[in-house]
Amino acid sequence: MRLIGVDVGGTFTDVAVYEGGQVTGFKVPTTPADPAVAVSSAVDWRSDDVFLHGTTVATNALLEEKGASVALVTDPGFEDLVEIARQDRPSLYDPAVDRPTPLVCRPARVALGDLEETAAGLAGSGAAIAVLGRIEAYLEPRAEADLAAALEAASGVRTIAATAISPEFREYERIATAILSAYLTPAVAGYLSRLGAALPVARALVMTSAGGLLPFDQASAQAVQLVLSGPAGGVVAAAALGAHHGHDEVISFDMGGTSTDVCRISGGVPATGSGHRVAGRVARVPSVPVRTIGAGGGSIGWLDRGGALRVGPRSAGADPGPAAYGRGGSEPTVTDANLIAGHIPADLALGGRLRLDLDAARQALARLGEAASLSMESCAAGMLEVVDSHMEHALRAVSVEEGADPRGAVLVAFGGAGGLHAGRLARRLDIPRVLVPPLSGVFSAVGMLLSPPRIDVARTVMLPGGDHRLAAEVAERTDEVGERFVEVFGTDHSSVSVTFDCRYRGQSHELEVAAQPSWDSIRASFEEAHRRHFGFVRPDEPIELVTLRATALGDAPLRWESVGGAPTASKPVGRDRVWERASLPAGFEVNGPATVVEESSAVRVEEGQRLVVLDDGTLEISEV
Repeated sequence: MRLIGVDVGGTFTDVAVYEGGQVTGFKVPTTPADPAVAVSSAVDWRSDDVFLHGTTVATNALLEEKGASVALVTDPGFEDLVEIARQDRPSLYDPAVDRPTPLVCRPARVALGDLEETAAGLAGSGAAIAVLGRIEAYLEPRAEADLAAALEAASGVRTIAATAISPEFREYERIATAILSAYLTPAVAGYLSRLGAALPVARALVMTSAGGLLPFDQASAQAVQLVLSGPAGGVVAAAALGAHHGHDEVISFDMGGTSTDVCRISGGVPATGSGHRVAGRVARVPSVPVRTIGAGGGSIGWLDRGGALRVGPRSAGADPGPAAYGRGGSEPTVTDANLIAGHIPADLALGGRLRLDLDAARQALARLGEAASLSMESCAAGMLEVVDSHMEHALRAVSVEEGADPRGAVLVAFGGAGGLHAGRLARRLDIPRVLVPPLSGVFSAVGMLLSPPRIDVARTVMLPGGDHRLAAEVAERTDEVGERFVEVFGTDHSSVSVTFDCRYRGQSHELEVAAQPSWDSIRASFEEAHRRHFGFVRPDEPIELVTLRATALGDAPLRWESVGGAPTASKPVGRDRVWERASLPAGFEVNGPATVVEESSAVRVEEGQRLVVLDDGTLEISEV
């Protein structure tokens, strides 16, 4: 049996294969028109394979606005709730920035009346899929589910109960999340169905935004859970690597061809929350707190109307790709700038096959430099400075802006371009160490192999502090999530954990905390989180438990020890300060400037930094 993790990115599709006690990895170009083509052709699939997948299909459908037409059925007088939202502005002092247009247009919002009348309105909406979102339905989710089934039968329009997607209080967030899931459902279900039918595998699981695995059929019914499917794999793998080397505080830094994803990991495990927005839209489902920016190896350099040098978010993608790929690309990218700056060897063969075209990169940078009145070399250095600044801001957003000191963390860098920029970024934030893992170019695909099966449940309970019903509510949720796990995976879970959304009485927002199921423990964890987030606590103020969450995990297919084996090389191979990673034995050291290359990525060691090869093949970079 083989375990095969596949992560589809904007430029490349990454593959990690575990067979015979060893993990190998490689890249193939993504096929933007249909990502399933690249996945299907990447491996000679077998009937005993277990396929673990990270996909961008939900993200792309959202960003490209290629979702389904959706109708909303709700209580009379609340039809415009999804448009009124929370009445806040995305950017308070920028009048040109507004909220995204609602995914349900006004004519497709149907007031709930008697069954026949409502079904007729729903059938006449022209929508492909509908959401039933009743006010306060979180109190009786079964009643909403039964009504949704009756409406579907009477109208012929597939109807989803909002509480089946987000079972918590706050009508706007619950209904908006369900609408987003409905909007993405046809794209996600169609893609997973086609891919599942095309691959003769024993089992197919997909990564969710929470860093867990779900069977394809279950994920199709919960499309909103896949919005951060790909990036979550890298976060899981970064947490495993950090834990192996004894680092509780980790910042993952995944720089690919199209985008960069960063995430802070505290306590050795990826934190998940449920208050996220994606492309300005509410997605209230468990998710790792990934921040994504449009900065990658394929990001294009350009001049704005004022003549300032800019980089991204537009990308050269996989086809034609950077000018250096020699596939017809003519615009200068970050990859071209790294090549001109000498950070990538000119004779490097990406994937063992693609020879870089130095002349094409020079021509692309020279044209941009001429327009900016810069030399080719200065233009390349300027592009790298600009893109590093973008990524530094993202790293500060997940650390400093959240009250966490990056100086106490380790930076885990991966993705095809992550190792080229990590040393400079660590220096900018005073992060003492960078870890570049084995198979760093396909590390998110490796993360699929390390991710556990996962089921989450939640219930709004509104318990005042000290309420004796706490133990019963915890038992009910843990039983529910355990039963749901068996129903989905056909086997028992290996662990169950609970978290608590708490607030001081009278507050309008909550903090999610992990604690033992006792009021003393919950209060202590809540006040610690409150002090960290807001700088103060109110020890005499009563608290209340708003929402109780339970998570069931199964055993991950692999542990990190199966991925990071000790290097077997005994004699380093290199020239001109460029070293081949596969030739570096454990304990090897080199001071920068230097570059370490492998098939799918490269690592830059800056002057004044030292690289050491650790016991599992991880490269550690620190200041001399």
